[in-house]
Amino acid sequence: MNEFLLIGLTACAASLLTFFSGFGLGTLLTPVFMLCGFDLQISIALTAVVHLLNNLFKLLLTGKHFNKEVVLKFGIPAIAGAFIGSFILGNVGEPTLLYSGFIGSTIVQVEFFKLIIAIIMIVFALMEIIPALNFSAEKKWLPFGGLLSGFFGGLTGHQGALRSAFLMKLGLTKESFIASGITIACMIDISRLSVYADKFAISAWQSQWQLLLTATLSAFIGAIAGQQLLKKMTIRILHLSVSVLIILFSFALALGLI
Repeated sequence: MNEFLLIGLTACAASLLTFFSGFGLGTLLTPVFMLCGFDLQISIALTAVVHLLNNLFKLLLTGKHFNKEVVLKFGIPAIAGAFIGSFILGNVGEPTLLYSGFIGSTIVQVEFFKLIIAIIMIVFALMEIIPALNFSAEKKWLPFGGLLSGFFGGLTGHQGALRSAFLMKLGLTKESFIASGITIACMIDISRLSVYADKFAISAWQSQWQLLLTATLSAFIGAIAGQQLLKKMTIRILHLSVSVLIILFSFALALGLI
């Protein structure tokens, strides 16, 4: 399959999915860039650009609904937590492996911190699915949730799913839930791109502008489709859909598939 078509289809589908879930674009798009012949670092950097531009576009579509208190009290600690997690990762060295093996022909590596975050997300998701366990979190816990999400994001690279799992417990409207998550994601993206711009040659982005444009425009189409579907979706269906995606993501994370 032509690399432009493959990247475009993946970006569109992933953007539609992440419009509701708040996570997954990087998880799906990075390996596709690698499949097209880019090394891991460049693939991450290219995906980060698409991720930020797509989030800024989604912010234009939904931004008026964001909850200022949630964004500030969750987002700022999340950035701080991401720096802490990144610092620890950079100084600890290799992650602690609990298991390394194969599932079929796929190499899997179960890491301690990824297993911990997977368990946390599964618990949050089950609380949403099982009515007897459901509860609404108080906003006083926002800084802690942000710090925890950012910390594991810096440590393992995965924070979107944990962010969505926490924001679901705040009793937000479906529009506010999505807009607040997108705004926080933009804050994180801008922070990490400032690091990537220092680490990676700008020429790597400039030389691949056609692929970046294809991926970005395709992601915009997915976001527009997501906005239209949101109008027909109730908050309960949204929460259940996100919870199922979180559980699937968590199992893949715990098994070392991502």
